[in-house]
Amino acid sequence: MSAAGRSLVALLALGVALPAAAGEDGQDWDLRQTGRSRTLIAYTAYNNGIAIAVRCADGGLEAVLAGLPAPRDNADTRLLEIAVRDDDFTPQQWNVAIDRTVALSELPAPFARKIREGGRLQIRVPNASQDGRNVRYDLTLPPSGAAIDQVLTTCGRPLVDVRDAELAALPDTGLPSNVRWLELPRLGLPPSARYGRGFSVISCVTRADGGLRDCVIESDHPYGSGFGDAALRAASRARVAQDTPPGAEFRPVRITFRATFSTGGFESREDRAAAREQRRLERELRENREAD
Repeated sequence: MSAAGRSLVALLALGVALPAAAGEDGQDWDLRQTGRSRTLIAYTAYNNGIAIAVRCADGGLEAVLAGLPAPRDNADTRLLEIAVRDDDFTPQQWNVAIDRTVALSELPAPFARKIREGGRLQIRVPNASQDGRNVRYDLTLPPSGAAIDQVLTTCGRPLVDVRDAELAALPDTGLPSNVRWLELPRLGLPPSARYGRGFSVISCVTRADGGLRDCVIESDHPYGSGFGDAALRAASRARVAQDTPPGAEFRPVRITFRATFSTGGFESREDRAAAREQRRLERELRENREAD
């Protein structure tokens, strides 16, 4: 099987029905719909084994890279460095799928809007070769004049969103330098959880009283798991402190946070380490409040 074929098989594992090969004629991305699963996917594949897809499945949006070197550890996320057209490389955290050669964007809508113009796409995978060197892919994206827009519209996502620049400017922590947590989001599993593991990424806007407003589910996997709604409930109880210069007017800013869920028996070593770190941070925040 060709490298492009293996990448398309990886997309098939995500529940997408695709033909044996994807076109690279530069006209637009290939578009495929499956009525049974209510899935619409725009995709393109390359002879070096990489396939890129934007899909809407039952209302959930995902941006997918398939055919990557599998990560060496068992973590749920991996660092990829991405450069689109003339941009510099930007480090981004992507989520690792069950097929560990597949990665899912934490911010799929901004990524889809960014790449639909086509042009050069560079992907750098740190420490991915057998000898520990970076692996770099230099691709030419066909412009998508209709296919990606159709997927975005099917999932109820806008074709233009002013929030994209704000989200792109955030550091890995999801918090601007003048914002810190006072009360971390306390996650609870959704009632009757259907999946043992999953994640959600939420964006919110800060309020002057420390609360959060206008919270939005940016990504939710598996879609329909209830993890996104559970993360929204956690955000409604979280609080932040925002440093404002004396005499300056409060200006709300956008933040993001990633919520990882695992039920009993599905926790990984990384999950347990993250839980310990969460407890340490909560203890530190509590001690700081008591000291004040």
